[in-house]
Amino acid sequence: MFSFFKKNKKTKQIQASDAQSVPMKPMNYSAKIILAWSQAVEGNEEISLWLTENGFEELVISTSAIRLNEEARDWLMKNGYPHLLAMINASEGNKQAQKWLEMNNMELLYHIALAVEDEQDSWAWLKNHATQDLFILAKSIKKVKDDIEEKHNDIHSFGKD
Repeated sequence: MFSFFKKNKKTKQIQASDAQSVPMKPMNYSAKIILAWSQAVEGNEEISLWLTENGFEELVISTSAIRLNEEARDWLMKNGYPHLLAMINASEGNKQAQKWLEMNNMELLYHIALAVEDEQDSWAWLKNHATQDLFILAKSIKKVKDDIEEKHNDIHSFGKD
């Protein structure tokens, strides 16, 4: 009924053919880096700067992509991080991205994305199979995504972003 007020924002959707044409860079981060990324996702600019200066630019850029920045989404795709973009798209309910993560055996990214979408089975999977830092990362992403959704559904902030 109130879908008129819902912000219709086009976002970069991962295409399976696009993702397969880009070599994927590995994502092997320590708990310290994952926790720093969580803080960056929540808006800590000092941590974002530290991540950038210490060779983790992709995590800072993914933070912008989580916040719907199209240039960041394009950068992830072009620079070897289609799996991060797929996780972000999957966390926004994109079924194709969810399927792509499953088909490419990216179970952890798949469950982070679905946990952000508030799938209780994925929260349980993360609790049982992931480290606490990854659980915290999923909660941070969910908080940001929920804030974005709330703003998009608030008639008082219509068109402000």
